[in-house]
Formats: sequence, structure tokens, C-alpha cells
Amino acid sequence: MDRLTESKIVLIVRETRLEELKARFNTVSQARFYVEHLGGDFSDYEREEATYHQAVNEASQLLTQLGRLQVVHRSFLPNFIFGASDVVVAVGQDGLVANTLKYLEGQPLIGVNPDPSRYDGKLLPFQVRDLTAVVPEVLRRKRSLKQVTMAKATLNDGQVIYAVNDLFIGSKSHGSARYTLHRGEMNERHSSSGVIVSTGLGSTGWFSSLVAGAQGLIKGISQIDCEVSRTDLPALKWDSPYLVFTVREPFPSQTTTTKLVFGKVDHAMPLSVESHMPEKGVIFSDGFESDFLEFNSGARAEVTVGDRQGILVI
Repeated sequence: MDRLTESKIVLIVRETRLEELKARFNTVSQARFYVEHLGGDFSDYEREEATYHQAVNEASQLLTQLGRLQVVHRSFLPNFIFGASDVVVAVGQDGLVANTLKYLEGQPLIGVNPDPSRYDGKLLPFQVRDLTAVVPEVLRRKRSLKQVTMAKATLNDGQVIYAVNDLFIGSKSHGSARYTLHRGEMNERHSSSGVIVSTGLGSTGWFSSLVAGAQGLIKGISQIDCEVSRTDLPALKWDSPYLVFTVREPFPSQTTTTKLVFGKVDHAMPLSVESHMPEKGVIFSDGFESDFLEFNSGARAEVTVGDRQGILVI
């Protein structure tokens, strides 16, 4: 068979909801009993899995005709080494694209929507049938690409974590996160539910939910005659040269204050966070809680714009 390229094509896949249920309950029948006993529609899980596996199988067949194919499960991403000339294809939901992108170093990523009737797919502009045309165009550098700014957190022991959507800095339990924020000349000790640092790409995700909650809170408070001030929120683009940080539920007390709870982060004005948590302090990115840095007492993280960008095929 004459392949289009000898460069490796890496297909990223993930488990379905049904597969997660089978891992929890051991068998499909036990999973079915659990879901239906609670009044759920188990057939929806089965349809979703069938559609997803059909998309993955079709993508595998098409990509094998184009180049050397390697299939990688999402759980192996933290330890997988991508080649410099690899072309990466992610078949799944938007979160799979974000999870994959932060482990790449300039390799183009093609997001494929396995089920357009189920997923909006803001990061999934293609369907499986498009791969036959899109992959050759990427290999010939004839396809448009979009740069995505990443966030980067560096600990004082040298460990680093990147984020495509957002970084979470706080406690992995529901207890209060205790830390000190340092930004320019300002320093503030906090007790809160953690800090979210959002990229432009992530500004429509977790960050937008925080904004929506804040707006609803402001509106509600205004109806009971409390004085509030409204802050204009930045409109972030995917390649925005800065990040935005937000403190979740800051608690004012005799030892903690709530003035430094929102702002921009860039190379000129990084954000430094010093942990005061004896245990359970973490930093993770893009909702991938299993891949985290410990952030306990003595640890200090500097957060700024990443030194590399993600490349999405559009």
C-alpha cells in the first residue's frame, strides 16, 4: 500500500460513559440495572458508545491508508512522547482536544466530532469523512491553523504544568484553600475555594460559569439595596497574549482579605501563589484531576502565559 506520508499519525481516543460504568460495575448487565433502577435511559449510553466506536473504527481505517497510525488512549497522554513531525487527530468531545493539546509542542491537532447530533463541538470542526481531505492538506501545509495561548504554572522545585483551558490552584477536597497571592506590589492572604486561571480558549468554559454566577449574585444583591460595583470583563481571544485569574468564593476574616480576586496575567505581570496548606493542595489543568502537581506548604507557583502555543487545524 502506498501511503501518503511516513510521518506518524496519532489518533487520540477516550472511554465512553458506558465503558466507565462497566469499569465501575464489572458487567454491562450490572451497569444497566444500576442506571435503570434509578430511572435512567440505559439505551442512550448504548447508542452513544456504538456511535463513538463506529467513528473511531472509521477514522482508524481512513488514517491507516494515509500514514503510520498509532492509537493512544487519553489516560496515557501524560507519559506519551509525540514526534516532532506527528499529525494528531482527536476523536471525542471538546475536552479531549484540550486534554491533548497541552501535551503537544507545535504538532497540529485535528478535532473530529464523532456525533454532531450529541456534541456542539466548538473545538471539533470536522467529521470522520473529512479526514481524507484534511490530513493531506495538513501534511502539505495547505490548511489553515489557529494558535491557542496556554497557561503555565512553575513550582519553586522546577515542576511545570500547562493548561489549554484553565488552571485550578487550591485544595482537592471541599475544604478551604489557604495561600497568599503575589501580583506586582500587591500581596494578599486568602481563604477560598481556589484560584482559576483561564486562557482565551477557556474563557467560554469554567471562567464563563464563574462570571455568570457573579453576575447573578450582583443582580440579586442589587435587589436588596446592597452597594456593588460592576467590573468590565475582558473578551478573550484564543490567542490572547494574557490570561485572567479569578478567586472562587474568597472569605474575609481577621487574617484574610478579598481585594485581589480578579485580574490579568501576562509576562510582565505574572501571578505568584504561595501555599499555606499542609496537605491536599493541588494544581491541575483542564479538569484532568489525575494529572496534578502537589501544592502544599512551602510550595510557590508562578503562573504566566505559556512559552509554547497549541496549534488547532481549522
